[in-house]
Amino acid sequence: MPDSVRASHILLMYKGSMRSSATRSKAEAQASIADLQAQLQNGASFAELARAHSDCPSKAKGGDLGSFGRGQMVPEFETAAFGLPVGGTSGVVETPFGYHLIQRTA
Repeated sequence: MPDSVRASHILLMYKGSMRSSATRSKAEAQASIADLQAQLQNGASFAELARAHSDCPSKAKGGDLGSFGRGQMVPEFETAAFGLPVGGTSGVVETPFGYHLIQRTA
């Protein structure tokens, strides 16, 4: 098992999620992240979707979070990121921050 991974993500926050200033409802965020997931499955660029839609400041870098080790992310995010093969993209992952799509890059 690797000690660290590199990943990118798309985060959609909703009203009431941790550190959120979003005004969308949880249901709206869930519907939007499902739509983004479908676009990825149809060949859309992860980085382009992150730049256009993510609520995380990492969107400026196409969602790139850089490398991180175990214990640095919330458990749901860490489990998904470390469980992906390099180049793999997760399904929708819910954390206290909202809904994520995660792509492991290294």
